[in-house]
Amino acid sequence: MKTKILVVEDDPHISLGLEEILKGEGYDVAVCPRGDKALDAISRQRPALIVLDVMLPGASGFDICKQLRAKKVGIPILMLTAKGQEMDKVIGLDSGADDYVTKPFGVRELVARIQALLRRAHPAQPATDETQVTFKIGEAVIDPKRFEIHRGKKTEELTARELKLLQLFRAHPGEVFSRDKLLNEVWGYNYYGTTRTLDQVIVQLRKKLGDSADNPKHLVTIHGVGYKLIP
Repeated sequence: MKTKILVVEDDPHISLGLEEILKGEGYDVAVCPRGDKALDAISRQRPALIVLDVMLPGASGFDICKQLRAKKVGIPILMLTAKGQEMDKVIGLDSGADDYVTKPFGVRELVARIQALLRRAHPAQPATDETQVTFKIGEAVIDPKRFEIHRGKKTEELTARELKLLQLFRAHPGEVFSRDKLLNEVWGYNYYGTTRTLDQVIVQLRKKLGDSADNPKHLVTIHGVGYKLIP
């Protein structure tokens, strides 16, 4: 079942854009254009997260936040605030919002903040032994417990991010990951550096895997998109 997100936004251009973006990320999306209809929509839709504008007809986003929290409704709320309105951010957080994004917002930041809120609201089960299991990629053996990679008689250390990248690729063999997706998953949504950092880490991982720099067999570049693992 898809995770449902309710967008409470009266600007049709913004709400349509949000709906398309979030559906593209695999979410089920419902839209409510009025503040005074938001509580009914929340009751009907039972969303896992609410994207809530501050300025709405009928009732403000602040009012909706306060009413939900007064009723002990703990659904995560991501508030949309106007550019430069620092006080909106403060009031929104004081009213019970969990996070905010300033308009105009970047798609990558918005999606990453939503994912972070959902992770906090529904934390993953404690890591199982699977995350510590030794695995192979080609001739290389990766030991997560020791952050080491063994190839023949050669042993090299892995950084935490290198290991996380390899585990992510290993969990989805053959799946193409965009650079932005990899940055969000491994570096986190608050990373605002360039994709060049990721490319450099991939170069180092290829060396440790024994992959050819010019014609890699395992960590393959998908030009214009990102990377995938061929086991």
